[in-house]
Amino acid sequence: MKCIGLLGGMSWESTVSYYQALNRGVRERLGGLHSARVLLSSVDFAEIERLQHIGDWPATARLLAAEAQAIQAGGADFLLIGTNTMHKVAPEIEAAIDIPLLHIADATARQLQADGIQKVGLLGTRFTMEQDFYKGRLQDKFGLEVLVPGEAQRERVHRIIYDELCLGDIRDASRAEYLAIISALADAGAQAVILGCTEIALLVGEAEAAVPLYDTTAIHAEAAVTLALA
Repeated sequence: MKCIGLLGGMSWESTVSYYQALNRGVRERLGGLHSARVLLSSVDFAEIERLQHIGDWPATARLLAAEAQAIQAGGADFLLIGTNTMHKVAPEIEAAIDIPLLHIADATARQLQADGIQKVGLLGTRFTMEQDFYKGRLQDKFGLEVLVPGEAQRERVHRIIYDELCLGDIRDASRAEYLAIISALADAGAQAVILGCTEIALLVGEAEAAVPLYDTTAIHAEAAVTLALA
């Protein structure tokens, strides 16, 4: 079994979900007392969040690249970045290490393609919804048509992530807001919606939504288990 390197803590609430999914995935495949080999580096998210919101992405890249190098030095065979937003600096992190990076957008896009989805809604932080590092990858590399909410809805989705979900604060009113936004994306033609922030699955589930939801945390972890056991 390969050792999975996990760069987490952004926030730790979703890193818990990653750790559970990796171990449950290995147990389901191998049975018995098997669990995943995981090397985890969990950063202080307050520092990352501050740099995000002042736009100092080069500093986040340097910080996370150093953590990735430590994970590699510890013996990991490949790397996961346990957050959608920080894949903005995935190229810099990838350039700093010799082990493969399993990109969260690629894993998600391949699952969408396998399911025949061509037009998809995207929820996430404002950075993920508005900037090209994520949407552009889905469009240019995989040919997907990507829809995002309107400006006011994007701001509300973003604030709920940072002010509530990253703190483990799960509110029924916010769930209702997210479900309304998902319904609006479906009305606009989205065949499914990507939960493009690793905390969103803590708030909404597919049983409640108007269209299928693609939980990037679960998809990323499943792809990692497959690679680890290949």
